[in-house]
Amino acid sequence: MKEEHLPVLVEEVMSMLAPAPGSFQIDATLGGGGHTERILEATDPDGRLLGLDADEAAIARVDGRLRPRFGDRLVLRQANFRELREVAPDAGFGAVDGMLFDLGLSSFQLADADRGFGFRTSGPLDMRFDTSRGVPAAELLATLDRMELSALFKRYGEEPQANRIANAIVAARATAPVATAEELAGLIERVAPGNPRSPRSRRIHPATRVFQALRIAVNAELDALQDALSASIDLLRPGGRLVVLSYHSLEDRIVKRFFAAERRGCVCPPEVPICVCGKNPRLRLVTRPSLTPTADEIAANPRARSARLRAAERLAA
Repeated sequence: MKEEHLPVLVEEVMSMLAPAPGSFQIDATLGGGGHTERILEATDPDGRLLGLDADEAAIARVDGRLRPRFGDRLVLRQANFRELREVAPDAGFGAVDGMLFDLGLSSFQLADADRGFGFRTSGPLDMRFDTSRGVPAAELLATLDRMELSALFKRYGEEPQANRIANAIVAARATAPVATAEELAGLIERVAPGNPRSPRSRRIHPATRVFQALRIAVNAELDALQDALSASIDLLRPGGRLVVLSYHSLEDRIVKRFFAAERRGCVCPPEVPICVCGKNPRLRLVTRPSLTPTADEIAANPRARSARLRAAERLAA
């Protein structure tokens, strides 16, 4: 069966981003290209878009699907969004009118049996967006000790059963390595199955938090997000929009705090009577509070259920 990718909160993204004909846009997380396609349609006939993705397969897939329609209006680069500050100007996008970050996995990544993002894949437990860099998740499971594994699951997954799961992984690998996503998910289901009476436990797989933690660690996602948000401010023209879709509290907290700090500007301590830092506000909030999917969207696309959209507008320098 052909895997279909549904872009999350696409109407809300378009409303907040407000792409106009002739504008320059960046989709910093290309994924399946659903948002990119809508943005290019809205910026017709002469708007341009730079799409970034660390995943080589995503770049090739979107290029094959959208290039025939949009030609050189679509510019693609294989790069992690933490490289925005260098990659965007080099691609001719040193000043842009809009920037989108969709921090979720695409349906194609979840379905890829060779990457280990999905719970039921029997291929290697890799989880790297760019398979030419970094250490695969299976190597972390094989080399970190019990306390390091537990700390990782707590820090990046906020997993309440972190100690129990770490103990089980260490015990299991004494016999054979935990090498596939299916093996890891099955192990977690056995030792920390969740509360069957809880609606959340019935809706969300018990391995979700551990998979999230491993993926964040393997790809240094939180540090990359901090770097990318900082770069985005310098790339946006006054009046340009920054839109971020996050899917868990760790990401959303970073985005929320970043927006708040750039909206406030001044970083002087409260006891200082007048501002001496000279830092001016650089963002105006467009969403207050954040936006979340409707019940209809969640029914059509369950992967959207945890999405949260925040948007802000660049102020004049």
